[in-house]
Amino acid sequence: MKPFTGRSLITLIPVMFFLMQAGCTSVFQSTHTMPADFVYVSDIAPDVQLDIRYYSTNNFVGTRIEGYEAPVAILSKPAALALKKASDAFMAQGYCIRVFDAYRPQTAVNHFIRWAENPADTQTKTAYYPHLDKPALFTKGYIATRSSHSRGSTVDLTLIECKTGKELDMGSSFDFFDPASHLDAPQLNREQMANRETLISIMKKNGFKTFAWEWWHYTLENEPYPDSYFDFAVR
Repeated sequence: MKPFTGRSLITLIPVMFFLMQAGCTSVFQSTHTMPADFVYVSDIAPDVQLDIRYYSTNNFVGTRIEGYEAPVAILSKPAALALKKASDAFMAQGYCIRVFDAYRPQTAVNHFIRWAENPADTQTKTAYYPHLDKPALFTKGYIATRSSHSRGSTVDLTLIECKTGKELDMGSSFDFFDPASHLDAPQLNREQMANRETLISIMKKNGFKTFAWEWWHYTLENEPYPDSYFDFAVR
């Protein structure tokens, strides 16, 4: 598959959203060391559970992703503190946060791109993108050349019952590239809609904004590095 052209990018609404987030003044920060104002989520919010999918093979690529050297979650300190407040609010209702991904190095994003440009590798299609071909993952906005995760204030998460560890039914699984994962998915039942609304409501109250194509994706509204993309390893 050929890389996206500038002309095709600007004709697609999801990718336009991404470009507006990245901005033409974005700065790429290549460093092997975690910046001083980034923290481990577990140090700030120890009640948050971690299921770091890109450190495992349980993800849409089907292998551990480059740049993930440990099953830890890293965020900018403001984002981690806001997540702690959200965690406390959820726990008051009997729910705990389970994080799938947080800060994501550009190295990992590049791994995603290489995978998406290899049409022969379809081992995860049934589980993650059954109704799409790989090129559509770009045009639909599910994969882009840069990710808000690389700015350090975006987190992918769901809710679980604190007592049982059971995940709440959100109507689709994490990283399921399909309209079922969109915030306005029409086929949701009442329970699924209520679960999503619980997640959205408390995350927004604690300073996070949603992403229309992924119910699990939240970015701190006042993120400290809105124009910077980092590439230190998750370790």
